[in-house]
Amino acid sequence: MYDLVVIGSGPGGYVCAIRAAQLGLKVAIIERYKTLGGTCLNVGCIPSKALLRSSEHFWMADKHFAEHGIETKELKVNLKKMLDRKRNVVSQITGGVDFLMKKNKIERFEGHGSIVDKNTVAVGDQKLEAKNIVIATGSKPNALPGVAFDKKRIISSTEALELEEIPKHLLVVGAGVIGLEMGSVWARLGAKVSVIEYGSVPIPGNDKMVQKQLQKSLEEIGMEFIYNTAVKSAQVKGSSVELGASDKDGKDVKFSGDYCLVAIGRRPYTESLGLENIGLELDSRGFVPVNEHLQTKQSNVYAIGDVIGGMMLAHKAEEEGICVAETIANGRGHVNYDAIPNVIYTFPEVATVGKTEEQLKQDGIPFKTGKFAMAANGRAVAMGEGVGFIKVIAHKDTDRILGVHMICPQASELIAEAGLAMEYYASSEDIGITCHAHPTLSESFKEAALSALKRALHGA
Repeated sequence: MYDLVVIGSGPGGYVCAIRAAQLGLKVAIIERYKTLGGTCLNVGCIPSKALLRSSEHFWMADKHFAEHGIETKELKVNLKKMLDRKRNVVSQITGGVDFLMKKNKIERFEGHGSIVDKNTVAVGDQKLEAKNIVIATGSKPNALPGVAFDKKRIISSTEALELEEIPKHLLVVGAGVIGLEMGSVWARLGAKVSVIEYGSVPIPGNDKMVQKQLQKSLEEIGMEFIYNTAVKSAQVKGSSVELGASDKDGKDVKFSGDYCLVAIGRRPYTESLGLENIGLELDSRGFVPVNEHLQTKQSNVYAIGDVIGGMMLAHKAEEEGICVAETIANGRGHVNYDAIPNVIYTFPEVATVGKTEEQLKQDGIPFKTGKFAMAANGRAVAMGEGVGFIKVIAHKDTDRILGVHMICPQASELIAEAGLAMEYYASSEDIGITCHAHPTLSESFKEAALSALKRALHGA
């Protein structure tokens, strides 16, 4: 009998398995696909960042190398080589996870895992006995009613990573993280990109100033935004896709392109898991309900990651996986959801942690803000990337940092300091009096913190 059987090998599942093995538990992991790593490593986070990086290089060479005194001639995209590089990156990372399973003596089973009872999981003809079970099956792209994926012209993010040609006109339904990241890849490589959004802003739920700056930056690479528009139908005609929609006044409108990326979010993957065999019912949105310890109604069956909702982020799933492993092993596990960062890998990047001004106003919490523009940061200017800003939100009375929002170069790396500060209940003064190396991008976080204290040194 295993101490723990994990169903799903995405970041949440494989990290949970590793931590449990480190704590001395006998662990098995089940994955239905040939490679480990789930959506994130195979068709999500890792391959998309590889393509984002490649497209950024091309854009810089095409638009900005000349101002650095670097002249290029006959610049062109070798898409096949770009995709091959992306596949090699994925292979390297997923192979690394396979190595970690062997290193930690975690038994791997390939196939679809299904719960037979609270102590048994079936994989094909095999049945694994387990003291504890973790459901870490992740999510898959949401379909839009009336717009069925054909995976050729009407595509999800999975197919958007494997296009064999640069679209002439890519229609993107949804102005969320996935739509903007993938849209920006193809826009930088030469595609016309039109983003059609049901709401009125990009990346809903984020800081309003960040939303405004991100749209401006993406428009500068040629992306266009159509808001308050509901897409209702799609029809493929040869090499084109025609979308039927209605605008905010209810008027019918149409859009035409050669590809349509539907990026309206993701839904939990729970098909054929055998949840009914242990009396588990999904909530109204299809997620697996859990308590504060990530236990389902069956106390020895846990669920983590996208399948339970909340922020659908790989690192959030990892933290939950660690929490579950430590809870099973020694009764202690914890996740601080207030300090989990969120990143959008556009150019410039967007990174946030904690509350927005709008959320704090709604909760009636008094706050103060400090902001620092990257145009005043020496390193950013020297890099030719003095776009965006960092904003610090602190409690008006205690000065404790409640949220940090940034749109700037390397925001995905800079946000870690903000997360650490919030984890340790730091104040804006704590950041402001901490010496940051010069010239660095991180100085801007210090300046934003000082701005919240009305003590900015380099800000306007």
